[in-house]
Amino acid sequence: MYPKELGYKMPAEWTTHQRTFISWPVQDSMVYPDDYKNIWDGYVELVQAIAEFEPVTVISNPNDIDELKKIFAGERIDFLPIEHNDAWLRDNGPTFIRNQDGEMAAINWIFNAWGKKYSPWDLDNDVAPKILEHFDIKKFDAQIVMEGGSFHVDGEGTLLTTEECLLNPNRNPDLTKELVEQYLKDYLNVETIIWLKNGLSGDETDGHVDNVACFAAPGKVIMQVCHDPSDDNYQITQENLAILRNATDAKGRKLEIIEIEQPPEVHFEESRLTVSYLNFYFVNGGIILPIFGGTAKENDQKAIDVLQATFPDRKIRTIDGMAIIKEGGNVHCTTQQMIAAD
Repeated sequence: MYPKELGYKMPAEWTTHQRTFISWPVQDSMVYPDDYKNIWDGYVELVQAIAEFEPVTVISNPNDIDELKKIFAGERIDFLPIEHNDAWLRDNGPTFIRNQDGEMAAINWIFNAWGKKYSPWDLDNDVAPKILEHFDIKKFDAQIVMEGGSFHVDGEGTLLTTEECLLNPNRNPDLTKELVEQYLKDYLNVETIIWLKNGLSGDETDGHVDNVACFAAPGKVIMQVCHDPSDDNYQITQENLAILRNATDAKGRKLEIIEIEQPPEVHFEESRLTVSYLNFYFVNGGIILPIFGGTAKENDQKAIDVLQATFPDRKIRTIDGMAIIKEGGNVHCTTQQMIAAD
């Protein structure tokens, strides 16, 4: 049976967490392995920032654990030895759901390294079931390739995603849009799917929505926008804004849209980096926000101000967003929340 038939649904990310899971980076799988020390330092900052708000379980290859235990001290950080190829747990980790009685379960999606871009990925595809086995959590095996960063829910039946990612033939070439929708409805128990068109320019995930837009509350969406017509993201964000302005959610509400101006364009070597304030992460009582400094300093402050005004009861905890971005992701991409049972 599907989770929906048993009354399970995915809560919104801002609901209370038991803990955050994060995978430790693997030098051999990095795009820029010589930058491992900087990546390591970036992850240390991120884990410590999250641990200010809630417990963190670090998924680590066994040979890293002894060194990690020397760095991290405190009851909010523990370690789970699971071999993995790469560190983006948002995409290969389990998606936690719960039923009306507050009982937790999780979805084990098929992971194929963002359309078979990075090989091998066999260990990453086994991470979610190993986490769930360790914590003795009921598991639903979904027969569809899906990454956690490719969708966002409001907890009241509405889901945001992009056509660029979920309809990409490198994921599920035999599935129509209607069948993809049905899988999302059956496993996440949503009723309405809002399909944005494309993700940000240069995003190697093929347009993950967690760089583009997310729910701030039911009926309220935050979106990163571009005001420069010469920038590739201008047309992308204008088209997505038009879709949101014409959309209604599962409760029939028109959406309130909160705009955050994108950081200035950043390149490394010949590639555009996918710098996004929307790759923030909800934690208990706060938000972990990547900021980028340098030419983005003014935009950083604007993003902080927008989020603080949107979430007056949450602490906006900033971290260095440039630390790991060259590897293709940021705060939200690295994290996966375990929801609290009711």
